[in-house]
Amino acid sequence: MGMTTEYDAIVVGAGHNGLCLAAYLQRAGLSTLVLERRHEEGGGVNTEEPLLPGFRQNLHAQYMEFFDVMPMIRDFGLEDLGLRTVMPEAQAGIAFADGRPPVIIFRPDMPEATHASIAAYSATDADLFVQLKSRATTFESMLAAGIYNPPTPESNMEQQGEMLAAMLGDLGVGSHFAWKSPKQVVDELFETPELRALLYRVSVEFGFPLDQNGTGAGFLSFVMWTAGNWKLTRGGTHSLAKAMTQACYREGVDVVESSEVEKVLVEGGRAVGVRVRGGREYRASRLVASNADLRQTLLDMVGEEHLSPLWVKRAKAFRYGPSHVLGTPMFALREAPAYTSARHDPAIDRCFYTLVGYDGPEDMARYIRDAYSDLLPQPAAGIWVNSLWDRSQAPAGAHAAAGWYFFPVASALSAEEWTEVRATYNQRFLQVWRQFAPNMRPDNVIAERLYTPEQMERKNLMREGDFSSGEFSPDQMGVNRPFPEASNYRTEVESLYLCGPSSYPGGGVHAACGYNAYKAIAQDLGLPSPIVDTRGY
Repeated sequence: MGMTTEYDAIVVGAGHNGLCLAAYLQRAGLSTLVLERRHEEGGGVNTEEPLLPGFRQNLHAQYMEFFDVMPMIRDFGLEDLGLRTVMPEAQAGIAFADGRPPVIIFRPDMPEATHASIAAYSATDADLFVQLKSRATTFESMLAAGIYNPPTPESNMEQQGEMLAAMLGDLGVGSHFAWKSPKQVVDELFETPELRALLYRVSVEFGFPLDQNGTGAGFLSFVMWTAGNWKLTRGGTHSLAKAMTQACYREGVDVVESSEVEKVLVEGGRAVGVRVRGGREYRASRLVASNADLRQTLLDMVGEEHLSPLWVKRAKAFRYGPSHVLGTPMFALREAPAYTSARHDPAIDRCFYTLVGYDGPEDMARYIRDAYSDLLPQPAAGIWVNSLWDRSQAPAGAHAAAGWYFFPVASALSAEEWTEVRATYNQRFLQVWRQFAPNMRPDNVIAERLYTPEQMERKNLMREGDFSSGEFSPDQMGVNRPFPEASNYRTEVESLYLCGPSSYPGGGVHAACGYNAYKAIAQDLGLPSPIVDTRGY
């Protein structure tokens, strides 16, 4: 007997946001179908063996900073379904070719270690950083509540400035810091070039472009909160996707792989189902929700004929990149890297995320600005060696390393140029890496490979290689994401919702886009609210 083609709800795409939404919909009593174009769930939360058998590589998502506040983990008992994590002590660090002391941010429960690392350069900077980090932890409930609820009108700059002055004024942070860029904030607060270089990179990792004015409050609250709160997912990040999929199965969701949705069926201005490649149609009596990006959903799947001129204009104007456009280098190693800077602090050799290739803040700023300007930066990277903490990710006696390069958007280079990048860039980076870790000789590298933005665009439908499915800039963040008329997960097509990272709060492994989409749907259809505990979200 064939599977039914009629459901209450259909979710397009089994990225982690789509899986989150589907689980809550099914639990609320709606028969729910998830259709995934690829052969497995998870989207950018995927782990493969692209080099050699036994060497597991996370092709995109790496560290998990939201696990302590992600509602789906607690609401669906994902740890009982196989989700396992470890939180390395040394979280983020920067090593140097000349062997001077590294700067390392340790876990939030190890402030003394962080202080000692920064104090090797400046006791004043160490005091201030530890105090700022401690204050940022007090923002956790407020920030988490903001992430896991549909967006509300942002406080204006005056209000943000007043908050900063009230919370951090005694540390020298005035209300005018709300108008500053992350670089301006870092440069004014800290005198140590090595620490500033590390913080530049951390800021950009979380979608706050280095030179974007008006994001000072975001840096001092959100970035300082998340920095050093990173967890490694045992078995690779796809174990999160597997646990979420199992939660969906346990609730009764139908998940169909290798089924690419080509069209959202619209009748009388209402979404009533979808058609997949090959012609099969599935009907939805209550709603259709799309985990795909904005343009794909509205322009390709729905079609301009079902949209108003304003929505067509808004969708076409939505921008992708240059923020969050990455390349993923992968290495199979005989030995883990041993950094010259470890002579001062051996913890850098067991740092979760290590920056390699930068001498100071000028190098870091140039690298970031080049990538944002459609230029291929000089080789440098942030590196993980996950097999240091999870032996399942590499064969015995070997290690699996990966990392992130900041790269131009996919369309900035031709297909031939990207082919050349894949053939040469890792080798160029390895020459740099050896200057920082002398054991990274050619005979230590068993195999290597580079995954580039245009490959991400094809494989995961990340337009331009942008994993946030939309540029992070003030006019595409908060209540403006993806654009003001669509900021509440609803579309002008009745019963069609957005649940992917083109919607608020954007990219990152937090499942908030799916969680908040459920809240909007629950309000519209009179469904139960998600489980709410004392944290208020």
